[in-house]
Amino acid sequence: MADLERPIEPDDDANHQDPGDQAVPELGEVGRAFADSFDFSLDDYQLQSIAHIEAGSGVLVAAPTGAGKTVAGEFAVALGLQQGRKVFYTTPIKALSNQKFHDLVDRFGVERVGLLTGDTSINSEAQVVVMTTEVLRNMIYARSATLRNLGFVVMDEVHYLADRFRGAVWEEVIIGLADSVQLVALSATVSNAEEFGEWLTEVRGDVRLVVSERRPVPLYQHVMVGRTLHDLFADEAPTAMPVPGGHSEVNPELVSIAKQESRVVRDDSRRPRGRSGRGKGGRGGGRTSAYGGGAHADHRMKLPKRFQTPRRSDVVGALSRDNLLPAIVFIFSRAGCDAAVRQLMQDGIRLTTSRERTRILSIIDRHIVGLADDDLAALGYQQFRSALASGIAAHHAGMLPAWKECVEECFVEGLIKVVYATETLALGINMPARSVVLEKLVKFNGEGHVDITPGEYTQLTGRAGRRGIDTEGHAVVLWQPGFDPRAVAGLASRRTYPLRSSFAPTYNMAVNLIGAVGRDRTRTLLEQSFAQFQSDRSVVGLARKVSRNDAEIAELWAKAECELGDFGSYAELREEISQLETEAARSRRADRRAEAEVSLQRLRPGDIVWVPAGKHTGWAVVIDSGPGDQRRGPRPLVLGEDRQVRRLGADDFPTPVEAVSRVRVPKRFSPRDAQSRRSLGAAMSARLAELDGDVERFRPGAMDAEVAQRISDLREQLAHHPCHACPERETQARWAERALRLSAEDRRIRRKMETRTNTIAVRFDRICQVLSAFGYLDEHDRVSAEGRMLARIYNELDLVAAETLRTGVLDELGPAQLAAVLSILVYEARRSDDRRPVWRLEDPAAEDAIEQVQRLHRQVSLAERDARLERGPDVDAGFAAATFAWASGIDLAEVLGITGMTAGDFVRCTRQVIDLTEQIGNAAGSIGKDEVRSTARSAVGALRRGVVDLTAEVEQAEVEQADTERAE
Repeated sequence: MADLERPIEPDDDANHQDPGDQAVPELGEVGRAFADSFDFSLDDYQLQSIAHIEAGSGVLVAAPTGAGKTVAGEFAVALGLQQGRKVFYTTPIKALSNQKFHDLVDRFGVERVGLLTGDTSINSEAQVVVMTTEVLRNMIYARSATLRNLGFVVMDEVHYLADRFRGAVWEEVIIGLADSVQLVALSATVSNAEEFGEWLTEVRGDVRLVVSERRPVPLYQHVMVGRTLHDLFADEAPTAMPVPGGHSEVNPELVSIAKQESRVVRDDSRRPRGRSGRGKGGRGGGRTSAYGGGAHADHRMKLPKRFQTPRRSDVVGALSRDNLLPAIVFIFSRAGCDAAVRQLMQDGIRLTTSRERTRILSIIDRHIVGLADDDLAALGYQQFRSALASGIAAHHAGMLPAWKECVEECFVEGLIKVVYATETLALGINMPARSVVLEKLVKFNGEGHVDITPGEYTQLTGRAGRRGIDTEGHAVVLWQPGFDPRAVAGLASRRTYPLRSSFAPTYNMAVNLIGAVGRDRTRTLLEQSFAQFQSDRSVVGLARKVSRNDAEIAELWAKAECELGDFGSYAELREEISQLETEAARSRRADRRAEAEVSLQRLRPGDIVWVPAGKHTGWAVVIDSGPGDQRRGPRPLVLGEDRQVRRLGADDFPTPVEAVSRVRVPKRFSPRDAQSRRSLGAAMSARLAELDGDVERFRPGAMDAEVAQRISDLREQLAHHPCHACPERETQARWAERALRLSAEDRRIRRKMETRTNTIAVRFDRICQVLSAFGYLDEHDRVSAEGRMLARIYNELDLVAAETLRTGVLDELGPAQLAAVLSILVYEARRSDDRRPVWRLEDPAAEDAIEQVQRLHRQVSLAERDARLERGPDVDAGFAAATFAWASGIDLAEVLGITGMTAGDFVRCTRQVIDLTEQIGNAAGSIGKDEVRSTARSAVGALRRGVVDLTAEVEQAEVEQADTERAE
């Protein structure tokens, strides 16, 4: 989409007015008073935003990180308070909500500001309430009385609507808010801000666009080679873009260093190797990146020190020497962040004064209120405390939330000097630094290592430079073997961050909207989404593609002409046969694969199974049903007939597996012990001897008879076609196949063009088809009692969760069992985890309920396939045993020790289970299942203890402390 990736113009004055160059109104009395309340002069774009809001318009404010765009949001709060109307300030993440809550309390007073997040409620009926966007979405659907007299909604970090998992919530709110509500949307700089602004105007009325591409604090680019900082550009080139008036050249010093390194590597590769040498290719290993760290990295140990990546302690020393602390160092790995902190501590780095250490320790003490000594020991508290007191910390999603909040609070106060963080820190939390360091410009995206994009580079380095504190910010990239300074300069000189909608209707969204406005009106509302707006605009490009294809198709058919007959009809017969065979095989594979996954999840230790495919075909006994993930599915550990232990996967079981018999697997069975393997293998052989040896029933089924007959008929027609006897048949067939492929592509494009005008509506209709099939909509397209129950469940597997409740799966379960069962609907293992939570439940009732949920998931998936809907995510039982244990009162150390999870992941997953359990309890009450509602409440109480409930206690302590300080 090159048209959206427009270059950033030199910013002599980079403040842009809204489309059409509408005149900016003068500031009124409230606006002038608000602007005068700051101890610095507001930028032009901030004054424009305030003027538009005061004049009654909505605004979209797009500005770089740290440029102060929240001033517009704070003015909306001030104006709402002056007018006596409510103001909701929404953020995408809980941490940002907490931070904004404290900011607004400091500015407007504790009695006027409240906080509402998934697990925290403080002064929720205040005139100004900070909340996560999901909370507001739920209020709109529930038609909450809290929405009365709502005058303003501030949507901070609104570019989150591109988020694949949660982005739809922003569009639901924007579309669902009453027309009387004035919208103030705050976004990072995006390259299609005009397009987004046009859509907001279309759905919300008068929304003005104000864009600033000027950083208030200039940003300078550097590369650290050894212990020396080199400027990336030859000229002064602040703000991550070319200097005004022309192109900025790369620093020739860096180019020279790169050439010297290249010569060293080339000469080294020519030297003869001993027996232990790796030769030219090294390990041959790594992917080569434009920014270094690829294939040349294999020569790291052979390179002179001046070409090696700087040590972390050297980096911190250089930054401290040049007065560039505090710094955020981005490492695209949780483990890497933790390792970096340990490395600095081992090197004896201490960056704080005694007064700063005293203040840090007082903050830590406030954040550990309510934690037992045993829990603190399990959490590695002493190591965390020691590092933080030294001014060093990590920040990533795997940390305990209370630890992250300590880091954030200490950093904002200037107490922390170095934070090693993953990229999630760049997404909204207000933690600017004097400098930002990027150790590498390559990251793992869940599937492979990829170069970061210009947009990501801008987002990350945007943290450098604190307004009102620093006169300039600094971005530092560490030298890597194979480093190309020109490639990095190109990365730092472009900002292409187009905003793409991720909106798609869900089952919950459908029943909520249909219940409120009816099916026809809902269809119309959904067609107002930003996704549909962008989709409609792409039709022009598709039409050009069809035109080009048509010309090429005509040429190909001319080449495929045959004197014996119509080669087009002959080619179509061949194509139909091929498609039928392919589709039949694909359908069989898809159905059997899904069934196979479910059957693998049911395997238990001791089951004897036939392995039908892969390198290890034959009989095997299951030792452990083992971990799996959404990408690879279940992976049982088995002992084969060859007495070898191996972990198998979906490739080994393309068809459903069924245990033909069982043997006992000793509790202390050791896969490494040869005697244990021989004993278990002998037991399996003895049991197999009792079978008849017939394995045919364990193999894939035959092709559907109707399809097979159709293929047979077509082959007969093909054999009697005149062109079948043509000596040039195969040559002509190749031209015809290309023509048919292009024709098929044309048909797909035309269908896409036809549906682009109602893409979202088509998906909505298919969702309604599934809802009707399960009884959530009645024959008149009205929401049934079950549908009203579904409306209370906000989950990616909302329909499966509703079916779990409706069909009685949860009716006879106790609190711990219910929580364990619901965990499989929220948990998803991280793809990069080497060790997944594995802990067998050993509770028959819970395990049986989990199997029932898996069957319900399969039924919903089949219905989605029939309706041509994308299948939802798989259920994952990897957290069920940990949930059961925690709800049963087992202590934190034991749960973390057995699951192998980080404390942060454990708390995050448990809170997700709590959230769904509360929803299930509310939904159960709506259909008269009072016992399930009571059990759900008990489950929530059992889960909400210790570290899981720590944040709420800390937040309440902070509010009480703030009240005390104000009273004094």
